This record gives sequence, structure tokens and C-alpha cells, in this order.
Amino acid sequence: MKLFVKIFLWFLAAIALMVVVIIFVTRTFQTDPMFSRFQRSTRNQMSIYSGTATQIVNAEGENGLRIYLSRLRDLEPPREVNLVDSNGQTWFGEPAAITDSADLIKRTFSSGSAETDSAEDRTLGASPVAFPDGQRYVLVLQWERQPPQSLFWGSAPGYWRLGGLLLTATVLCYLLALYLTSPIRKLREATHKLADGDLQTRVAQKVGRRRDELADLAGDFDLMAERIESLITSQQRLTRDVSHELRSPLARLNVALEIAKQKSNPESAPMLERIETESARLNDMISRLLTLAKLEGGSEDVERVRLDLAEIVRDVAADADFEAQANGKFVEVTTADRCTVVGSENLLRSAIENVLRNAVRYTPERSVVDVSLSKNNGHAVVRIADHGGGVPEEELANLFRPFYRVGEARERKTGGIGLGLAIAERAVKAHKGTITAKNVNGGLMIEIALDAAKKDEL
Repeated sequence: MKLFVKIFLWFLAAIALMVVVIIFVTRTFQTDPMFSRFQRSTRNQMSIYSGTATQIVNAEGENGLRIYLSRLRDLEPPREVNLVDSNGQTWFGEPAAITDSADLIKRTFSSGSAETDSAEDRTLGASPVAFPDGQRYVLVLQWERQPPQSLFWGSAPGYWRLGGLLLTATVLCYLLALYLTSPIRKLREATHKLADGDLQTRVAQKVGRRRDELADLAGDFDLMAERIESLITSQQRLTRDVSHELRSPLARLNVALEIAKQKSNPESAPMLERIETESARLNDMISRLLTLAKLEGGSEDVERVRLDLAEIVRDVAADADFEAQANGKFVEVTTADRCTVVGSENLLRSAIENVLRNAVRYTPERSVVDVSLSKNNGHAVVRIADHGGGVPEEELANLFRPFYRVGEARERKTGGIGLGLAIAERAVKAHKGTITAKNVNGGLMIEIALDAAKKDEL
């Protein structure tokens, strides 16, 4: 799961948990204060009701009082109204309705003021009423207890509040997660560019004016990238300069070698031939080093001309097959679809030739190196497979590093110097293509994928 999603969900869950805790705490601990306020309100109401009843019975008599009590019973919310004397006889109302109110009635007669009582599902209120003849009564009212109104459930405003809360929390969490992970994404993109060879990649300016640890990390990344660029540039310059400097003494060595061969006797001829062979190998190594240095430094210009890749593959394969047959090996082009690409013929020919020579070098005698060219979803794909036993899976990604060798699978006696595949990779990348290696059928297969030329391109 991505870090952005994790941060977003964690913040959203934290806000949701806070809302749940607030609702729980509010409902749990606000009962007593609310009940106290409700009791005070009930006592005040009962005092008003009983005072009004006393005034009406004194002014209008018992009929007026009955009318008032009937109206009181019909008020919203509905309530049960009873008027009880000191003997427990009901003057108005239903006797059965006051069976649970005896204690409340006694307290009211005793205190002479309004009293209240409460149960889980109802609330009782009682207050004294004085008749003109001096007879004392108690007015008893009973309400059904209304559950506290939910903050979010059970009503349209509650649902709107819930929806607004969720929308606000989602937007805020999204923006916060985006703010926290944005520099990480930029660092990741910069890391990929640096790994792909873009040594001028920097990220501090893209992060903005942040003053947190992520901004410090971006600054450290830029320092690292600057140091790496300096080191690699120095290494490339050194490789290029040394290779150029070696060319002159090597040329003089070859001249001296030719003069020595003319004056040699039969006994020294084998040694001179050995010197000539090693000189040729050294010259080839220097040429490859120069080519690699140019490709890595970007000084090798990539031409942009339309090329028949099938023709290039056939030509390189024919040359490789001619050389391979001298060692009892063969190169066979199994498939050659017509593919047109845009690029440099010299670089593409060099890339394919280096891969093919590498395959011929390591494939065993009396075996065939298979070469194929096919079109696949707008790409021209060249596959070259040998039968040399392959390489360990964990070392496949290292095959394109300069001077890299796989000691066990590919022995030094084959004569390779570890530059062929490195040059091929740089040449392919210069054409915005990809090159990969994998083990298939007891051997190694190198796959080169290039963008096929469009009809209107060039």
C-alpha cells in the first residue's frame, strides 16, 4: 500500500475515532447535568400548573378546574393528569395512573412544594393545589421521557451534519497526506532519473519553501547528486584521456613490431606474433573504452535517419556466422520481420554486434546462436539467445556494467573484457530503447526493444 494511502486512511480513521469518542463521552457524562436542569424545569412547570389550578378553582369553581385540567392533559407532548386528595382518592384523572406515585404524593403533601421523580421511561411531577374550602390536593403529571436527540442519526439535519463532517474530514486528510507525501514522490522521481544516468537531477527547488525534515532530505539529496556527478564526470574524463594517451604509444609499438618482424628469425617469430595478438587486443580494448566514454558522456551524437533494422540484423548475423564457423559454431536468423527505426546505423550495428559476438563467444561448440527480429505493439524487438548455460538470476542485472564478469558461468578464458554489453546498453538507451537479459532454455537471451518508426517520422 502506498504511503499516501496509509497517511490518508490513518488521518481519516483518527478523525472518525475522535468523533466517536466525543459522542460517547458526551452521552455518558452529560446525563446528570441535563437531568438536573430537566428537574428544575419540571418543578417550575409544576409550580405554574398548580398555581394556575388554584386560581381557577377559586375563581371559576370545580367545573372551571376540570376544563383546565382537561386542556392540560391534551397539551403536546401528551401527559397524564391527575388530582389526588390527602387520602389518595382521585378527584380528576385515572386512579390506575397514580399507583406508582404514592411516595411522590406523600413527599409533596409533606413539603408543600413541587416535587419530581424520574424513571427510565417516564417523568413524574407533583405540586399542591388548595381548594376554597381549605381542602388540600396534589396535582400529578406524568410525561414519557424523550430520548436525547442524536447528533447525526434519525433526522435530516443529523445526516447533513454527518455528511458535512465526513466530506470535510476527507478533503482535509487528502490535502494533508498530499502535502506530506509530495516531496517524497519528487525525491523518488529524482532518484529514478539519477539512476538512469541524469546526473544533473536536483530536487530541492521542486520541494519549495518547506522548513521540515523532508526539505532537509531534499537538500542532502542534491549534495549527494552533485558529489556523484563530480565523481562520475571525473572518472569519465580520466577514462577518455587515458585511452587517448594510450593510442600514441600503442601506435609506436605497432610500428616497432612491424620493423622487428622484418628483421626477426624463425625462432623469434612466435613471440612477435604473440605480441601482435596482445597489441590487437589492447587496441580493441582502447577503442571500446573510448566508445563507452563517448556514450556515457553524451558526446556521441545520435543520428536520426530511417533504417531498415532487418537488413542490419542480417548483415551483422552473416559476419558473426562467418567468424563463428571457424570455431565450430553457427549463427542463424530465425525470424526477420520488416522493421523500420529512426537512429544511428553505426550505434545500432555496434549494439547488435556486441551482443551477438558475446553470445558466440560463450555458446559451446556445435551449437547455434538464435537471432530473431519481430514487431510487437509498435516496437522492434531483437532477441539473441545462446546455449552457454546462462548466468545466476541475481547477476542478470549486473551484466551491463562495464568490466563486470560472472566468474563461474562465464570463464575468463573466453577472452572477453566485459565492455561489449555495457556499450550495447548505452547505445540502446541513446535510442530511448531498452535492453534486458534472462535465462531461457539453458542459455542467456538478450532482448533489445526499440520504438518502430512512424510513417511521418523524418
